[in-house]
Amino acid sequence: MTAKTTSHEFQAETKKLLDIVINSLYTEKDVFLRELISNAADALEKFRHESLTAEQVFDDHLELDIKIKLDEEKNTLTITDTGIGMTRAELEANLGTIAHSGSNTFLSELAEAAKKDVSLIGQFGVGFYSAFMAGDKVTVKSRSWDGSEGCCWESEGTGTFTIADEPGLHRGTTIVVHLKDDAKDYATKWKVESIIKQYSAFVPFPIKLEEEVVNTVQALWTRSRSEISDEEYNEFYKFIGNAGDEPMYKLHFSADAPLAINALLFVPKENFEIMGFGRVDPGVNLYCQRILIDQHSENILPEWLRFLKGVVDSEDLPLNISRQALQDNALVNKIRKVITKRFLKFLDEESKKDEDAYLQFWKTFGIYVKEGITSDYEFKTELGKLVRFESSKSEAGKAISLADYVLRMGTEQKEIYYINGPSRAAIESGPYIEMFRKNDIEILYTLEPIDDFVLNHLGEFDGKKLVSADRSDIKLPENTENKEEDSKDSLDEKLSGDLLGWMKAALGSKIADVIESKRLVDAPAMIVNQDGYMTSTMERVLSASRHEGNLFGQESSKKNLEVNMKNALIQQLANLKDEDEEFAKEALAQIYDNAMLQAGLNVDPLAMVERNYRILNRAVRK
Repeated sequence: MTAKTTSHEFQAETKKLLDIVINSLYTEKDVFLRELISNAADALEKFRHESLTAEQVFDDHLELDIKIKLDEEKNTLTITDTGIGMTRAELEANLGTIAHSGSNTFLSELAEAAKKDVSLIGQFGVGFYSAFMAGDKVTVKSRSWDGSEGCCWESEGTGTFTIADEPGLHRGTTIVVHLKDDAKDYATKWKVESIIKQYSAFVPFPIKLEEEVVNTVQALWTRSRSEISDEEYNEFYKFIGNAGDEPMYKLHFSADAPLAINALLFVPKENFEIMGFGRVDPGVNLYCQRILIDQHSENILPEWLRFLKGVVDSEDLPLNISRQALQDNALVNKIRKVITKRFLKFLDEESKKDEDAYLQFWKTFGIYVKEGITSDYEFKTELGKLVRFESSKSEAGKAISLADYVLRMGTEQKEIYYINGPSRAAIESGPYIEMFRKNDIEILYTLEPIDDFVLNHLGEFDGKKLVSADRSDIKLPENTENKEEDSKDSLDEKLSGDLLGWMKAALGSKIADVIESKRLVDAPAMIVNQDGYMTSTMERVLSASRHEGNLFGQESSKKNLEVNMKNALIQQLANLKDEDEEFAKEALAQIYDNAMLQAGLNVDPLAMVERNYRILNRAVRK
């Protein structure tokens, strides 16, 4: 060796070291290029910072950029930056960073470095060694910004590296990866361009591939909102969301405490899940200082916000050495909480600014809000502000918020009432809302089977308990004006007691109990579940699940038949049971089936049809 060329042995067992880097730290070979570009960008950023206060800068005329050249004949990939560069001493130190220790302890802990040594993250040597995943030899030529003579570092990753003087270099660093036989596609433009666009599209310096700038889209989330036009936002959304239209909503915000976060989130106009395209993948990408860390991240937002598109960038994000895996779960959870709460606050604010626009959001993406309520207790309060349902006091087709409902509640009313049905018309023709209508108490109309589970999980809003109108234990505020009038029209106590006892005996095991209703107005009877928790709607959903074999034959809940003693049909039944008990039982069975159908529960259609014909036959004969 000449005086200008020195050979060095790695202080750690290099073969084992590289095996760890290649097989333990990186799961995709493509990331080697991301790491080299990230290092180049870091070198450029360091130079820009140092040059602000330096009296003299070597090669100050050079443009700050990253150039990538490919040679399919020589099977090489070359990446050059005009950054801060390295001296001979820095080349030896920086490219040996992860090889400083020769102890077995170092090697055994390196694979677990994400958990043990966060300080290794971002150091040049760590990302640099990923180049050996694709190359069987790596050459580094570098000249420092201080103008000292350039040097050439070279290694085949087999235990040694050399450093030689290299005169005539410009400021910066050039890395030549001599590609392995199984990595020749990294010398093709389409492959390299696709990697740059996936991982490094927002690097703040031009990346020129064969003299053509590849990263043409700006990292909008790093700019001030006041500087960005709607057109720029829309174009960015189309790029990041792979969309052809404009977003429904956009949220661009920054936070410094408790964490440094920049986020740009978009709500699309279409929900592809409800259009039948299957479950969508998360649409938010996670970045650290503009470098892609986790595409379609499953960690940074709750699963029920998977419809969102956009980016989240956090300088505080702790990563493992490969930049691929999130290290500190507690911190990731904190980031998720900050972003989720901010987005839910944004939706609440938008709903107050433009109610019609928000109702379109609710129609399209409300199912995700409902999913969040049933699966994520942490954000229940914020999600409760976002739900919308029609009500007995809203226009047909116009949903209201729970806050609107609470504002209209009477002073005596302590609970929020709701009832489920297939349509508004079906609900309003049913027996469950009669007393609500009579006493002028608003009731929410929930028109999807899942809604009972949603409101049951929500539990309460603004301190008011949410109660289904078909619960057996419901107690409405009493209307003293109607109380005396109601008692005049009812059967006397003895006749009522006899009739209820006979009805319970006649229905047998079909029913848990037959009781006098305190809330029916016109309808003769209705079904309620004896279990105050279980509503008829919830039972319909569970029944469908049992039919699919999902609930292992779970029993249906016991039901009560509530009877309206003021109804003419019921009063006539009291006499008919004494005059023609068999026919009275037919009429009772039909009343029971009618009540079951109005509750949305199953009956035997063949038995019901045959009974109807028997009743009609008798009516015609008379």
